[in-house]
Amino acid sequence: MVGLTIARALAVSGREVVVIEQAGAIGTVTSSRNSEVIHAGLYYAPGSLKARLCVEGRQRLYAYCAEHDIAHARTGKLIVASEPGQIDGLRTIAANARRCGVDDLQLLTRGEAEKLEPALTCAGALLSPSTGIVDSHALMLSLRGDAEAAGASVAFLTAFSGAAIEPDGIRIDTRDTNGETFVLKAHAFINAAGLDAPALAGQVDGFPGDLIPRQWLARGNYFALPGRSPFSRLIYPVPVEGGLGVHLTLDLAGSARFGPDVEWIERVDYTVDPGRGAVFYEAIRRYWPDLGDGALQPAYAGIRPKLSGPGQPAADFLVQGPADHGAGQIVNLFGIESPGLTASLAIADHVVELLYPQ
Repeated sequence: MVGLTIARALAVSGREVVVIEQAGAIGTVTSSRNSEVIHAGLYYAPGSLKARLCVEGRQRLYAYCAEHDIAHARTGKLIVASEPGQIDGLRTIAANARRCGVDDLQLLTRGEAEKLEPALTCAGALLSPSTGIVDSHALMLSLRGDAEAAGASVAFLTAFSGAAIEPDGIRIDTRDTNGETFVLKAHAFINAAGLDAPALAGQVDGFPGDLIPRQWLARGNYFALPGRSPFSRLIYPVPVEGGLGVHLTLDLAGSARFGPDVEWIERVDYTVDPGRGAVFYEAIRRYWPDLGDGALQPAYAGIRPKLSGPGQPAADFLVQGPADHGAGQIVNLFGIESPGLTASLAIADHVVELLYPQ
């Protein structure tokens, strides 16, 4: 998602762009393994990149989807307190959101929340009308189409194998699936490789290794609920360490899925352990006690590229431009987890500005 928005922004500005993609299609990793939520921008530290780019990106994304007929819905979401002691947590979230520029939240009583969502049980809730969902695959196809219409090209089945900073630009070495090598010479190089971004940065000869952050992997498992959802809005608990808790999201067909949870792992592995369902039932029944035994089915998993590990404060996006590292026209994007999809159009403009300040 982020690589496509950056390619689009650069191509539309008149620059020649090549996207190096080792897979045979766009968006096969993190961009296809998430909740497809358009976030309002409630939880992030005021003034952080996540806060600023999420709020701006959300507005841009809704406008883009409307203009390009991308399927989406402004469903709204409820952040629910399962007990009275969590009401203050809702007030804290609302106050933080206002500092981030989100001013449409509504604190609801138990009765008001349960009237909106009769299947819900809670002590109170915070309504976010600006939260929504989007068909991420249709969105990526549209972004690719925009980029290619402006002259960009995508080199599929092509792996990055190294780069070097040279006096007249950046040499980029690639290798295709047949083992054939090809060398590109570029004025600028953007590392938007998601889970592979730190490793890729380490393959750039001349880039200072001490500026490459450590990355932690947090798997998020999803479980699906067959049939129609009992809720018309997204339902989120009060956030937990490392994520936003086991929440209910909807797809555009009205089906529900629950997740992601937070499972710290050492290597990339998308296997969903059906045994984790026990934790899901316990968490979900705090706000939907009518969830029946055996109702959930393992669905899929995604992996967050996190810059903060277990027990550490949540890290911001890390977007390194030439002024940050002094190693030429390179931009590294590290830790682009949620709200990366929502913020993607704003992230692209930020990257262009780092490379070509106005």
